[in-house]
Amino acid sequence: MSRIFVHGLGAVSPAGWGVPALRAATANGEPLPTRPLARPGWDKLLWVRQVPPPVPKPAFFAHPRLRRANLIAQYTVGAAVEAIGADAAGVQSGSVRLGIIACFMAGCVTYSRRFCEETINDPARASPLLFPETVFNAPASHLAACLGATGASYTLVGDEGTFLQGLALAADWLIHDQADACVIVGAEEMDWIVADAMRHFQHSAIHGEGAGALYLKRNASGSGAELAGVTDSFPFIKNQTRTAAARKMRAQLDAPRTRLSAREAKELLCLGTQNVPRTDAPEAEVWKDWTGSRLAPKASLGEAFSASAAWQCVLACDALQRVEFSAANVSVVGTNQQAIGARFVRADSQTAAA
Repeated sequence: MSRIFVHGLGAVSPAGWGVPALRAATANGEPLPTRPLARPGWDKLLWVRQVPPPVPKPAFFAHPRLRRANLIAQYTVGAAVEAIGADAAGVQSGSVRLGIIACFMAGCVTYSRRFCEETINDPARASPLLFPETVFNAPASHLAACLGATGASYTLVGDEGTFLQGLALAADWLIHDQADACVIVGAEEMDWIVADAMRHFQHSAIHGEGAGALYLKRNASGSGAELAGVTDSFPFIKNQTRTAAARKMRAQLDAPRTRLSAREAKELLCLGTQNVPRTDAPEAEVWKDWTGSRLAPKASLGEAFSASAAWQCVLACDALQRVEFSAANVSVVGTNQQAIGARFVRADSQTAAA
């Protein structure tokens, strides 16, 4: 990686709107309360962790593009605007060339389900207003419109690891001067159809929702964290188990440094585990000998796919900016595609030059 720095963080989560709420909710690892979600045709309820309404409503909610927008677009804009901060004025004026990368797994599922239901029930009355909100790139489009951004805007679809691939893509844009700054957002929204589908594969997991965002630039001034690198993506295939893929990911994270317990004690490990033994097993096995501090936001907030990976990165960088650690590793063993990791170092740390 060629000196890519984190200049802003944003988060929307079941803990509330903003990074401080995310930090407070995950500090002790205790799970947040769950809420019931009805599944049509069932008496039994699904239990989830939803994002509470913002109080007060942020000013961007009044933007015309968000009047009928789906929740995932609201979360995307909320996290991105917080991360970009004062630079939003520069984006609006055209003095900052902003690249936008939005990452999803389930994506705009609520309006997709509603549109399908209306089409099945009565095709003549299916609302054409819903259809534009069903496509995966709708949130990125809304974000660009709200910011007045005219630069590159990509949407990546995959499992949780796609957010880290988004970081690598943003770094490439910055290195090759295709943008002055990049915001990378991972977001998901709540719907019974996703919570029910997840129940079939992760019976004990709790579905969550929200978004996380990182704002990257090439200049170090004003930054508290540096993106030291993103590993290769190691897929889950017939001849490579999840554990084997995770082990290769960790080997790349460890490669640039000496694995000493004293050094690990000064570093943070942000895991994708969620206190569900069967699902957690491959990642837990690979990191069982880690001697430093650990943090696993899914255990508190629930399984939110791309948003969960984004929260891991946000918390890692937040800890570095608060000078709590010298470095932080993010480990993502995705739902169905890949194991991938990222390493961040404190921008004023000697490790930044390693």
